[in-house]
Amino acid sequence: MESEFNTFGLTRDIAGYKTLGEQIDSLLTGETDMIANLANVSAVIHAFGNFHWVGFYLVKGNELVLGPFQGPVACTRIAYGKGACGKSWKEDRTFVLENVHEFADHIACSPYSNSEIVIPFHKDHKIAGVLDIDSVHLNDFSETDRTGLESIVQILEKHL
Repeated sequence: MESEFNTFGLTRDIAGYKTLGEQIDSLLTGETDMIANLANVSAVIHAFGNFHWVGFYLVKGNELVLGPFQGPVACTRIAYGKGACGKSWKEDRTFVLENVHEFADHIACSPYSNSEIVIPFHKDHKIAGVLDIDSVHLNDFSETDRTGLESIVQILEKHL
């Protein structure tokens, strides 16, 4: 919801994402631990977007394993190519689900999730995991959200 304010007083628009990116870049500068950085990024995005769930799944062998997150308990492991997260990993692209209930391969970790965006992130030129964000609202992720969150992932990648 672009007009809603979050705990940072920023809106989900181009300017808000630009400021958020600058804040995240500053927060991560000098920290080399991937888990610490993922934890802070998930906390910042969760507060910024007032999302239901924000977290990372990390590539471990042939599955994604739950990493740092903010929100209720989540699925622990996701197979390669399964659900939006597994497909994002397999296809190395962002997935935006306007209505998760219409996605045939949706993995329901929370009954309150209604829309979702998943963005892969890379370390050493390989996919290291995905950023997964769930919303209780249907069709909650605009093109501005997609672009803004993809830019946040690019900032994160610089610090991994």
